[in-house]
Amino acid sequence: MMTKLKLGVLGSGKGSNFVSIQESILKGDLSAEIKVVMSDHSEAGILERARGYGLPAIALPKSQFKTKLEPEIEMEMVRCLKEHQVDWVILAGYMRVVKKPLLEAYPHRILNIHPSLLPAFKGLEAWKQALAAGVTEAGCTVHLVNEGVDEGEILGQQSVPVEIGDTAESLHARIQKAEHLLFPEILVKLSKNNLRINS
Repeated sequence: MMTKLKLGVLGSGKGSNFVSIQESILKGDLSAEIKVVMSDHSEAGILERARGYGLPAIALPKSQFKTKLEPEIEMEMVRCLKEHQVDWVILAGYMRVVKKPLLEAYPHRILNIHPSLLPAFKGLEAWKQALAAGVTEAGCTVHLVNEGVDEGEILGQQSVPVEIGDTAESLHARIQKAEHLLFPEILVKLSKNNLRINS
């Protein structure tokens, strides 16, 4: 049995992971509908790309913080997600730490993609952390979001070898390509009920 996922996408940047998910939907590979795209930056490329697909694209009010949103702004986000009948929240390059309003509104229903093989290299610029550590393998992880940073249940991973001569930019580019495959793949499994989430 296949479930049609109703997705709300949050992003802070260009929106390449959002595009990979939307293209998977348009090709018929993923049974889902993106109901709304939201960003914490009014000029973020993800909003322009969403409008290009004819999807609702909403900029949140500007926050005074860099790593989180004020509770009232996050509550407004939740209100908007509910208004658009979103069942699952997808963090696609969303650079804020999710707090109580969103976590309580969508328990075990928020997915994030992180550019490392968690639990290794949590936090910002994980590909740079991997290079600095001298590891031979990097990658990406789709995981559930909880109150910890990059600590939720792991739903899937894709490894990316670290090559001789890699720079932060070259490694990050290959990790992003892996992300664009992994995120839709996990959502397909979710829609086909082939993915067990421990709630």
